[in-house]
Amino acid sequence: MSFPQTASSSQASGKVTDAITGGTLTTIIRCLAGSSLDLVERGKTIFLPGDPAERVYLLRCGAVRLSRVYESGEEITVALLRENSLFGVLSLLTGHHSDRFYHAVAFTRVEMISAPAASVRQAIEADARVGLMMLQGLSCRVLQTETMIETLTHRDMSSRLVSFLLVLCRDFGIPADQGITIDLRLSHQAIAEAIGSTRVTITRLLGDLRSEGMLRIDRKKITIFDPVALSRRFS
Repeated sequence: MSFPQTASSSQASGKVTDAITGGTLTTIIRCLAGSSLDLVERGKTIFLPGDPAERVYLLRCGAVRLSRVYESGEEITVALLRENSLFGVLSLLTGHHSDRFYHAVAFTRVEMISAPAASVRQAIEADARVGLMMLQGLSCRVLQTETMIETLTHRDMSSRLVSFLLVLCRDFGIPADQGITIDLRLSHQAIAEAIGSTRVTITRLLGDLRSEGMLRIDRKKITIFDPVALSRRFS
């Protein structure tokens, strides 16, 4: 579901200037000509490899999984994006029209703002501060990708799962009465797909962690009782 902006180019330009002065990347992108607010249900594809890179996205709430699909059919998660993450910016980096490199899918129900890449490029050319804010947003993306790669380097699946849960605690965790609750409703299948495992294996490993008193699961939300202890236990 989209809610297109109807402002003219000149009106949008003035709003962007005001947004930069006030500003966040969210308000800037929302003021761009052709921007829209998009709601995507869990499991739905946002874009596929090979799709034209015509829009830039900023995640407002929820989580988006970015993955790389190889010729063998294997799909590897390269990042799990959280609120305020910027993605879909390849054409801005290359300086010319490009196709999508990753598969982007809604890991949860998401709300995001998108704008035409051409509008974003014009805003950057008009004011260097927009480019700086974009770079700051991209630096966060790089760190998220590095963290996910580190998680996937664990050959032992139990260690990989624990590493992934700790990443989720850091990026999506909220304080609870007994630890940190990951504020995402996660199916065993979704976790398995994110870390290259199977639903059966994830169900067994989560059951083991629950039996050992490391976590609890309530309505698909996972609470880690002591992230530090969990990290030490499986380091």
